[in-house]
Amino acid sequence: MSIRHGLLALLERGQMYGYQLRAAFEESTGSTWPLNIGQVYTTLSRLERDGLVRSLPESEAGQRPYEITDAGRADLTLWFATPISRTDRPRDELAIKLALALTTPGVDVRSVVQNQRSATMRTLQELTRLKYASDRPEDLPWRLVLDAMVFQAEAEVRWLDHCETSLVRYRPPAGGPAATSGAVDRTDEEARR
Repeated sequence: MSIRHGLLALLERGQMYGYQLRAAFEESTGSTWPLNIGQVYTTLSRLERDGLVRSLPESEAGQRPYEITDAGRADLTLWFATPISRTDRPRDELAIKLALALTTPGVDVRSVVQNQRSATMRTLQELTRLKYASDRPEDLPWRLVLDAMVFQAEAEVRWLDHCETSLVRYRPPAGGPAATSGAVDRTDEEARR
């Protein structure tokens, strides 16, 4: 999710100033995505520059509220109507890390996989605990974010299982960098039989 569209969605509820937007963003996502106040104001400046929000006069307390414009509503409507594609998401750092570990001499790939599995399982347990901590109707947005994170963690564990199985079958090229990467070689596999 882009911060840009998150702020537009929040401003669709009504006028807000930066700190209110940050608090509402974190409340809506169950604080799973902490937002720096600097990011809020930088994004608001860009949104204002692009004509998607407008700043209003400062309050007596010195706070400057913002409101969404018609152009901002149109942009937000388009964002909600457009599916997210896999190419729009950030690179998968774990997949890149394992690919590099497999081809970097001296790296024990099995250990990398096991360390990640342990960390992901701890995260999965914590997310599950948080998920069942509250079932108030107003917590539904937060629970949906947690559900997505639980499903992603479960998928990561399944993928790591697949990686481990693939490593057992892996035959590094003779003399190649992966030959010393910690991948299972023919001698290790034969010793287990």
